[in-house]
Amino acid sequence: MSEEQAETMEQEAAPEVKPTSINDLKPKMKLTGTVSRLELYGAFIDLGIGPSALIHISQLGKEHVNRVADVLSVGNEVSVWVDKVDPQRDQVMVTMIAPLDVEWSELDKGQVYTGTVKRLENFGAFIDIGAEREGLVHISELSHNYVKHPSEVLTVGGEVQVQVLGFSKRKRRIDLSIKNLLEKPEAQVSEAAPAQVYEYEEEEVEDDMPTAMEVALRQAMGDSIPMRPKGGKKKKKQRNSKNRAQQEDILSRTLQVQHNG
Repeated sequence: MSEEQAETMEQEAAPEVKPTSINDLKPKMKLTGTVSRLELYGAFIDLGIGPSALIHISQLGKEHVNRVADVLSVGNEVSVWVDKVDPQRDQVMVTMIAPLDVEWSELDKGQVYTGTVKRLENFGAFIDIGAEREGLVHISELSHNYVKHPSEVLTVGGEVQVQVLGFSKRKRRIDLSIKNLLEKPEAQVSEAAPAQVYEYEEEEVEDDMPTAMEVALRQAMGDSIPMRPKGGKKKKKQRNSKNRAQQEDILSRTLQVQHNG
C-alpha cells in the first residue's frame, strides 16, 4: 500500500468534524439538522451554527414534491448536504439530494476512477463512477484481447478501475476505458503496427463544361469557349427543362438582336 493510499484511508476513518460557524461550511458537506419552520416554498433547518439553512421544496428529494408538509414536519431530524454558502449574508442553502461524487466540471481526459459495473450490453458495459450519468466502456475498450461479450470479463456489481477517454455534458455522455489501464501483452507490443494517420484533402472542384446550348449562346455573344481537357470530368447534373427553355429563349432573342443589327 502506498503512502498516499494510507493517508486517504486515515482521512476516511477520521470522525467527521462538526462545524461551529458558517465559515466552516463547505459545499457537499453532510450535516444533521432539525426542521425549525415550514414554508410553502421550502423549510428552514437549524444546523446549530447560528443562521438556519433554507432547503427549497425542489431539493426535498429526486421525486416531485407537491407540499413541504408531505415530507417534513417541525422538529424532524434530517440529514442534509450543503449546497451554497454566503457568509457575508449569513445565508446557507442545503439539499436532501445526495450530491454527485464527480461533477461535470471535475471530469478530465485521462482521469482514473474506481466504478461499479451497473449493466452489461452486447456493445459494452455501463460503469457508475459517481457522475450524473453512467460511463460507457465500449466492448473494444474492455481488454487487449478479443472479447465476444462483456460478461466474459465483467460482473454486474463488481468494482473496476476505468480511465476517462472523453465526455460531453451536452450529450450527457462519458466514454471510459479499462484496456488503457491494463498491461499490453508482449506479443502485441512487438507486433503492433504504427498508428495509421488519415489525412483529408479538399477535393478540387472543376467547373461544369458548358452545354451545347450554352456554347451556341456564347458564340452568338462573341465569347470564347473553353475546351474540355482530355480525360476531364463529365458534367454531373443535367439542366432541367425549365433552365433549358430559358436558355433557348435568351439565345433566340440574342440572335434576333444581332440579325436586326
